[in-house]
Amino acid sequence: MNYWLIKSEPHVFSFDDLLASPKQTTPWDGVRNYQARNFMRDDMKQGDKILYYHSSTKIPGVVGVAEVASDPYPDPLQFDENSNYYDEKASKDEPRWILVDVKGVEKLPRLVTLDEIKSEERLADMRLVQRGNRLSVMPVTKKEFEIILELANNNSP
Repeated sequence: MNYWLIKSEPHVFSFDDLLASPKQTTPWDGVRNYQARNFMRDDMKQGDKILYYHSSTKIPGVVGVAEVASDPYPDPLQFDENSNYYDEKASKDEPRWILVDVKGVEKLPRLVTLDEIKSEERLADMRLVQRGNRLSVMPVTKKEFEIILELANNNSP
């Protein structure tokens, strides 16, 4: 099993939006970074665990746990000329952009803030806190995943 962190702006698609989706599942579409795409295409497997992170908000941080709910498949928005994610270079025979379905599992008891993650010595090597790492999809280790859950279940940040 692999572990991941995915970022979403809560005003665009929050964790509560995911939980309110049919079957608590949605396609993770619109990713337009090649490295993030490659993670989804090459490494994400059904059942992998995901930390759901709210970004571009007053207090960013991990708010929930999700899981990969499908095998990778072409992002249909790349073919939709009316979509902001349309890619004229993509074709049905050679899609450029891939997605997976994501299923909400549980909302964390409390937000684990970015500041808290940065101040946790055991998370010093986490990709999220590395300088210049702005990917919307990134791997995390099992240990990092477990530490985030431990912090979420601790009443005080």
